Amino acid sequence: MDLLPILLIIVLCIIGSAYFSASETAFSTMNRIRVKNLAENGNSRAALALKLVENYDKLISTILIGNNIVNIASSSLATVVFTLWLADAGVSVSTAVMTVVVLIFGEISPKALAKESAESFALATAPLMNAIMILLTPLNFLFSLWRKLLDKVFKKSADPGITTEELITMVDEAQNEGGIDEHNGNLIRSAIEFDDLDAKDIITPRVDVVAVEKGAPMQEVADVFMENTYSRLLVYEDDIDNIVGMIHEKDFFTILNRGAQDFASAIKPVIYISGGMKISELLRLIQQSHTHIAVVVDEFGGTKGILTLEDILEQLVGNIWDEHDVVEHDIKELNETTYIVSSSCSLDDFFEAFSFSEDADDYDSVTVGGWVMEKLGEVPEVGSHFVFHDSEVYVVSMEKRHVKEIRIHLSKPLSSKNQAEA
Repeated sequence: MDLLPILLIIVLCIIGSAYFSASETAFSTMNRIRVKNLAENGNSRAALALKLVENYDKLISTILIGNNIVNIASSSLATVVFTLWLADAGVSVSTAVMTVVVLIFGEISPKALAKESAESFALATAPLMNAIMILLTPLNFLFSLWRKLLDKVFKKSADPGITTEELITMVDEAQNEGGIDEHNGNLIRSAIEFDDLDAKDIITPRVDVVAVEKGAPMQEVADVFMENTYSRLLVYEDDIDNIVGMIHEKDFFTILNRGAQDFASAIKPVIYISGGMKISELLRLIQQSHTHIAVVVDEFGGTKGILTLEDILEQLVGNIWDEHDVVEHDIKELNETTYIVSSSCSLDDFFEAFSFSEDADDYDSVTVGGWVMEKLGEVPEVGSHFVFHDSEVYVVSMEKRHVKEIRIHLSKPLSSKNQAEA
C-alpha cells in the first residue's frame, strides 16, 4: 500500500489545524479599534476582518468545526499508518505521537505566533476564513439552532457591559505597554471619572468667596478687583446669601472710565444649582447660559459656595495657571516623614499620596480641612491633633474658624513613587 498520499494528507491536516488555531487567537485578540481605523481608511481586508468578528458566534463555530475535522482526520489516518507499521501497538503509538504533534504544531506554536501579530494575521487570513464560513454555512445553521435551544434552556444573565473600573484598567494596561504616555493616560482617566463628580466635590466654599455689595462705591469695588486679581466678582444684596449676579472686570473699568456712579448696568446673571448636580451636567448648563460662574445653594436657599468654568475644566486637564496665579502645592515636604498639607487638598489625593488604605467616599467631607473637622468632631484650634494610621496629624493654622493647613508626621518614609506624587 502506498502510504505517501496518506502521509501528505496528514501533514496538510496538521497545517489546517495550525491555521484554525492561529485564526481563533488572532480574531479573538486583535485590536478592534485599530482594525476599525484601518477599515475607515479604505483597507478592504480590515473591513472584512471586522465584519467577521462582528459575527463572532458564526466565526468561532466555523473555526471549531474546521479544527475538529482536520484533527480527527489526521488522527484517524495516522492510526491507519501506524497500525500497518506496528500492528496492534499502532493505535497506542499513534495516539501518543499525534497528541504531541497536534499540541506543538497544531495548537501551541500557531497560537503563540498569532498572538504576537494578531491584526496582521487576521487581515491576511480574512478572505480565506470568509470563504470557509460560506462553505460551512449548512453546518453553522444547524449549530445556530442548537445554540438557540441552549439559550432557552439555560437563561443567561444580562451583559453588564464595560464598567468604569474595566475602562480604567484598559487605560492602565495601554500606558504600561507604551501605547499611550502618562499625560494622555491621566487625561483619559479624568474623562472617564468626570461624570462621577458632583458640584459639591469641587466647590469653592462660601468662606472663600470674594463678593461685593450691589450698592458699594465704585472705588471700593475697584480696590477689590485690584487686591484679588479676579476677572469676575460676585454681587450680592444685603448679604452673601442673596447673590444677584456678577460683574466682569473689563465691563466695570469701562463704565468707571466713563464716569458711571454705580455698576448696576454691568451686572450679569449667574446660574444657581444644588451641590448634588453632576459637573458634566453643569458644564452643559454653563455652555447654554453663556456664563462662567454657578452659585451652589444649600437646602435653605443660602449660598454654599461657587463653581467656575475653570474649576470644571481643571478636573479634566489639571490645574490651569494664568499670569496672576501664585503656584501653590497642596502637599509640601518638610522632611522624609513630615509634610504640610493645605486644607483644600482633595481627600482622594491625600489618601493616595500617603498610601492610606481608606476610601474618601466613607467620609462626608471631600477636602482635608473638612476631614480634619470630621475626625475631631469639633471646630479645631491651632495645635489640635489626632492619630490616623499610626501617623500624627496636627492643625498648624486656622482661618475664619476653618482649618487652613495641617502637618502630618508619618510613621515611616514614603516610597519613591508616593514621594513623587506628593
